[in-house]
Amino acid sequence: MDRPLRIGIALYNDGWYHAAHDAWEPPWLELSSGTEKRFLQGLIQYTAAIHHARGRNWAGATGLAGSAYGYLDGLSGTYRGVDLIPVREGLSALAGDPEWIERTAPPRLVRRGRTLSLSDLDARDCLLAAPVLAAADDYDAETVERACSYAHEAIETGDSNLFLGLCTDFVREPAHRELVYGRLAEHVSRRRSRERDVEGLFDPSS
Repeated sequence: MDRPLRIGIALYNDGWYHAAHDAWEPPWLELSSGTEKRFLQGLIQYTAAIHHARGRNWAGATGLAGSAYGYLDGLSGTYRGVDLIPVREGLSALAGDPEWIERTAPPRLVRRGRTLSLSDLDARDCLLAAPVLAAADDYDAETVERACSYAHEAIETGDSNLFLGLCTDFVREPAHRELVYGRLAEHVSRRRSRERDVEGLFDPSS
């Protein structure tokens, strides 16, 4: 759970509140019950409450804020390295007055003394974060997923390739994301074209 937790925190801190939920949901679904499931459920509902408040869906924001507080209330002040005290304070403020979100920025998530952002993610983190970020930012997630699969090849061999660099830049460099995506999509198209050229060449029936 450590990697998805870190990725979700970085997404949240960079303002991708809904995308943070997408990073935390898979490990949450794998858990049947227990404290870790409550912790993730609380974070998921917390970021959803922030998302709804920023969209001025006050009823949705207050309902989720109260529910999230209930999930996190029984946990210690720090759980899995995450400082939950400002989170609970933010949830209390949001439940009492959802328009609070328009007067102040939501508290950033701090883990082990660090306020993680997307620029802090390592290469493996980026390969998981990139498709989530692509879907949230209206890029073609399938293209980015394919690029990440090619980038994994470089990590597994201990080598480097252009896909690894482009995928990490896509996550870490928001100012250049559109340009990086264009290059990434171009190289994915070229790679797929080469793959199709050799498909079936060694099939006995061809």
